[in-house]
Amino acid sequence: MDRMDDDAANPLPGPRAGAGRVTAAMVAREAGVSTATVSLVVSGKAQGRISAANREKVQAAVERLGYVVDTAGSTLSKGFSPVVVLVATDIANPFYAELISEARAALGDRYELLLSVGGPRRQIDAASIRKLLSLRPAGFLIDAPNAELVAALPSGTRAVLLDAPGLQGGLPSVNLDVADGAAQLALHLADQGHRRVGYLDSTIDAATFRVRRDAFRDTAAELGIEVLDGAASLTDIDAAAETFTEAWPGWDAAGVTAVVGCTDTHAYGVLGAAAEAGVAVPGRLAVAGFDDLPYSRHTSPPLTSVSLPSGELGSAAGRTLRALIEGGSPVTEHVEVPSRLVARASTAAVQGATD
Repeated sequence: MDRMDDDAANPLPGPRAGAGRVTAAMVAREAGVSTATVSLVVSGKAQGRISAANREKVQAAVERLGYVVDTAGSTLSKGFSPVVVLVATDIANPFYAELISEARAALGDRYELLLSVGGPRRQIDAASIRKLLSLRPAGFLIDAPNAELVAALPSGTRAVLLDAPGLQGGLPSVNLDVADGAAQLALHLADQGHRRVGYLDSTIDAATFRVRRDAFRDTAAELGIEVLDGAASLTDIDAAAETFTEAWPGWDAAGVTAVVGCTDTHAYGVLGAAAEAGVAVPGRLAVAGFDDLPYSRHTSPPLTSVSLPSGELGSAAGRTLRALIEGGSPVTEHVEVPSRLVARASTAAVQGATD
């Protein structure tokens, strides 16, 4: 018989609905065992220490009372809970679906993945991180941060940066090689005869957008392409369409024959607005984006895009953070996921383009 089991030989009835939080002591009384026995059973440490009969009693009491283990409280001695927080700015972008799924799989069943989502008008900042630290998470996955956030992270924060080129700040990172993909896109457009290109940027202040814009512009300049930028919108199809509609008269007058969206979502807005305005794609205008979302092969016409594999990004980041938490430091501090250009019908050569 387990130690102290006799102390609760006559368990009290379980609490009525609405009577408050169910505690381990209540489960112990319901099952007729000690609270130590309950703790061992619910923590998965009962094998070889608690009899099968008493394990069954505890499990039945847990079910009857609806007991939920206080994992935060039970792990305070370790200094953190089994929670990983993914910090992201705008998960409305379909790019995040596979990233989240693969990051969760890589972390394994030991951890729970929670999302802390900002927005295009309210990005996650250092104050938000400090609030999240009160949860004592095992670690953070921080996607597309800006330099200010990275610089302000408290010393000792267990974190992996995702898609944060040039912003390591002493932290491990997993980055997409957006610069190489942007250069490939510029070369492709040059080969198609384009000499003036409009660039539709993001209003979100993140290093990844700056790098892809600058890399495209620099490579384009080397190839004799003039890039007209300054137009920017939210990562939203309607917002991108509206911004393109406003920019198009000037771009048209300047002889722009191609438009690059900094994401596929931006490019979808351009495709829709161009169709609405009667601007043929690709006959009059070529359109391209970044991400290569699953929808991009089904647009009309299919969209040329720089493939940025979000699933690989999430998986590598999850593995890196788990190694940091469990082993003290990751095997590889900085991982780079390659990008590649996927050329489709939206960027065929423009007929009658002029320099």
